[in-house]
Amino acid sequence: MKCIFILMVIIGLMGRRRKLWLRLIIQHLKNASRKEFKAMKFYKKRWIQSGIILISSLGIVLSVFPSFADDNIDNLKGQTSALESELDGINKDILSLSEEISATEMQVEILNGEIARTSDALVEAEENENEQYENMKSRIKYMYEHGNATLLEMLFSAENMADFINKADFIENLSEYDKTALDDLKNIYKNIEDQKNTLETQQDSLLDLKDELKKKQTELQEKAKATSTNLTEVQAKLEKAKAEEAARLEAERLEQLQQNGGYDDTITNNGGQIDASADDVTLLAAILQCEAHQNYDSLLAVATVILNRVESPRFPNTIRGVIYASGQFEPVWTGRLDAVLKKGPTSLSMQVAQDAINGARLAAVADCYYFLYAGSTNRPGVNIGNNLFFPSW
Repeated sequence: MKCIFILMVIIGLMGRRRKLWLRLIIQHLKNASRKEFKAMKFYKKRWIQSGIILISSLGIVLSVFPSFADDNIDNLKGQTSALESELDGINKDILSLSEEISATEMQVEILNGEIARTSDALVEAEENENEQYENMKSRIKYMYEHGNATLLEMLFSAENMADFINKADFIENLSEYDKTALDDLKNIYKNIEDQKNTLETQQDSLLDLKDELKKKQTELQEKAKATSTNLTEVQAKLEKAKAEEAARLEAERLEQLQQNGGYDDTITNNGGQIDASADDVTLLAAILQCEAHQNYDSLLAVATVILNRVESPRFPNTIRGVIYASGQFEPVWTGRLDAVLKKGPTSLSMQVAQDAINGARLAAVADCYYFLYAGSTNRPGVNIGNNLFFPSW
């Protein structure tokens, strides 16, 4: 604004040339605006790039930091359960592979036996072939060395024409037999050799399968080891988290005890439900009002002691019997109990009496059968509302 004001003053002082100067100033302002626009575009681009870099960096940084929520007990229990299931599945797969490897090894052993048997048969066939071949060579050699004389002698030694024909057939059949027998032996040898090659091929396939199965087994064993390690780490974290949670709860309990005067203010429902009439409820409420401060815990503590006695074989088994037992409750013989009964117990006393009859008990005095005014005794016990509660006299 200051610059524009100065320009206006200058234009006013220029007289006749002010239109020219005005055009020059306007042109200058336009050029300046274009430069500013380009600068804004440049900086806008730089801002976008910087923003992208900042977001990416923030994502990387956040990915480095652990998620503390992952270490809570519920998440750790879930991780433990998942890892246990995964490990169980891996162990089942390993067992299945072990069984498959055993079956493959058994097949390999069977094939080894078959190959050995076939090899023996192959040797025997080769020996038979060689023997037949040697016999045939011997006969050929004999005939070659003695010429046709032997054959002629054999023929002319015939006693008659039938014998002659038989001997001629014998000589012809003998040669044909040698050839056929040798061919048969060769075929037998080839079949046995083919069978052996087939068995060896099957054996190689089974050995390859066995190697592949063992490789998978090794991989699964390594995976099981890694999973087991992870499970151990998660279980350790879980135990640590449980211990920390237990310590926290214990600290809270102790703090609560301190706030409550050093006793456990937990209200349980472990007491047995007492059969009681409306008069019994009123009587119990009246003695509570006489013996305890007008707060729930103090009243329930006294009610717990009275009903503990009702449920114990060492005391009378009714509310009236316990309250009116000789020398037990001071308000009975001083007349304070009658005064409260005449006026009527407070609503809080009536509520606590009814709750206690229905089974409510104060955990801090659950095992107590006696109480005294705390200022009149040095006994150890639980102090609730200036009454000291203890289990035995």
